[in-house]
Amino acid sequence: MLTRDMVFGVIGGLGLFLYGMNLMGEGLRRAAGDQMRRVLEILTGTPVKGVLVGAFVTAVIQSSSGTTVMLVGFVNAGLMTLRQAIGVVMGANIGTTVTAQLIAFKLSDYSLPIIGLGFLLHLLSKRRFWKSISHVVLGFGMLFLGMSLMTSAVAPLRGSQAFVRLMHAFGANPILGVLIGLGMTVVIQSSSATVGMLMAVALASPDIITLRVAIPILFGDNVGTCVTAMLASIGTSRTARRTALAHALFNVFGCILFLPFISQFVRLVLALSGAADVQRQIANAHTLFNVLNTVIWVPGISILERMVTHAVPGEDVVVESAPKYLDKRMLGTPSVALDLASSEICRMADIVGTMLSEARQALLEGYTTALDQALASRESVVDSLNSAVVLYLSTLVARSTLSESESARMMRLMHVVGDVERIGDQAEQMMNYARQRFDQRLPFSDAAVAELDRVFKVVDSIVHEGTEALRTESREAASRVYGMHEALDTLTSHLRSNHIGRLNEGKCVPGSGVIFVELMNNLERVGDLAVNLADAVFGQKSPRTPGDPKVSLT
Repeated sequence: MLTRDMVFGVIGGLGLFLYGMNLMGEGLRRAAGDQMRRVLEILTGTPVKGVLVGAFVTAVIQSSSGTTVMLVGFVNAGLMTLRQAIGVVMGANIGTTVTAQLIAFKLSDYSLPIIGLGFLLHLLSKRRFWKSISHVVLGFGMLFLGMSLMTSAVAPLRGSQAFVRLMHAFGANPILGVLIGLGMTVVIQSSSATVGMLMAVALASPDIITLRVAIPILFGDNVGTCVTAMLASIGTSRTARRTALAHALFNVFGCILFLPFISQFVRLVLALSGAADVQRQIANAHTLFNVLNTVIWVPGISILERMVTHAVPGEDVVVESAPKYLDKRMLGTPSVALDLASSEICRMADIVGTMLSEARQALLEGYTTALDQALASRESVVDSLNSAVVLYLSTLVARSTLSESESARMMRLMHVVGDVERIGDQAEQMMNYARQRFDQRLPFSDAAVAELDRVFKVVDSIVHEGTEALRTESREAASRVYGMHEALDTLTSHLRSNHIGRLNEGKCVPGSGVIFVELMNNLERVGDLAVNLADAVFGQKSPRTPGDPKVSLT
């Protein structure tokens, strides 16, 4: 039944289809910049809005998995509730049907001119935006070229009696169709590609691949697309697992609900599609199923939320991203407003202190995806709070007349909030090194682990003491920070010498050595930035005073 040309044609066509779809989605993401993340973050205040935004974002980026990944980060960061995320997941199911609707326009005859236009646009484009648009056009053309290859490759199946009997079996037993759709999507890892293959076969054999045969495969395709997210959520946070489980339950329940009414659903699709060909009917059935399933479930989002929460019990540590202390009503009283801004900055400093601890744990005790995701979530919160504090202080200047001392303090806070945010960036970079060390299996010697642990402890003390100095306006605490910083410089210089000795003796792997040096640089930079917390108390750099603590080098 299957020939070499048929197999090669399907594999090559599928490869072009997937590459074109990815290229188109990546081009759209680059053209939109960070706007898709902003849309998801801001415009999902209610489940209904979440559905609409999820459909729009997924249609643009051409990846429901990409949408889900962003969702997990937002929920972990406290930017979005689980209920809002479930709404976006439902919308993502609708948005992913856009690919099938595009295929149904049957632009395969124009795939080569479209590819040529995309390549020409790529050659002539100077700006990044138009380069991204050229990728969209190229991907669009390759998608249809892949469809054309698959359709031509499977055309001989029309005369195969075995294939005809198999399709009749699917029509008589929809469960088989569901299992085929699920299995194909799990293997290919793309629901859009599975639907594309189905439409290619339907175009080649429209009298065999009827709508009644295709619909159960579509149901299985929807269920199969959840498997990737479920596997990816293993070992991650509870919120991530709940989001993936909600996606799976939503599609499974939809499949179970619609299966007994396939005949009625077929008649509904045919009534809405009119005299359209089978490809358009399949595309409409795919969209209609996800729209109706969403309409049914939107009123029951709270039920779905309770189900996944019960299935994945426990509480995640969620850091609130919204400012706690920035009260706009106090902008008319500059001294109070500055105190509130200082409190918010100290809260940021506490968060970056936790980020440093997570980076240390990942580097010295063992990297895990959960640690990486937790740090990334806190980084998102710190960035959000940084913007909020800068806006608050800028508004204070615009609305109130500040005294000379208040103006000076405002400028110090404006500088130090950026320094705290940059400490978070350093922690993020150190987590990247932990991931690199894990991926490349780079060992640290016991001596290197002990030395890094010592430096981390000193840096943690500097950040903690600097935060307390800013929180309490304590000059004594600020003075201790300067002494710790001087000791940190001495310690890191001494440990670098130790490290060079280990390299010369062959006790250190070169790749690990590079990471060790970079970590020392990161930790020194954190110390430099944390000193600015003390500077904000003094108003300028204070010399180290006698009696400041020193760090033993032995």
